[in-house]
Amino acid sequence: MLFGQDTGFLIERDPDTVRAPDVAFVSAARTPEIGRRGYVPFAPDLAVEILSPGDRPSEVLEKVAAWLGAGTRLVWVIDPDRGNARVHRADGSTSIVPEDGALDGEDVLPGFSCPLAEVLA
Repeated sequence: MLFGQDTGFLIERDPDTVRAPDVAFVSAARTPEIGRRGYVPFAPDLAVEILSPGDRPSEVLEKVAAWLGAGTRLVWVIDPDRGNARVHRADGSTSIVPEDGALDGEDVLPGFSCPLAEVLA
């Protein structure tokens, strides 16, 4: 199930921390845990953050760490100004996708691939 930026995910308790990525994906197996109201009570499987000109690198890295620490398996950080995307994985590995490359769903969305140029257009 796909979610837009208006969906909050409760990623930490005491104190409660809610984050809302620009785009998120939650596998069908986990959707029964989502209530009809309130925040999604867990981190998404995939979180997508699209950088704005005012985003500071330290804040972006903090968001990525928060997502991964809460159980998100894959985080895509898309940088329209640089024309690339940085992929962060739960195992701690990262990679950079150039503008002529493709975002890959890996084991989170097997078979999914999207040319980054289409996202940046």
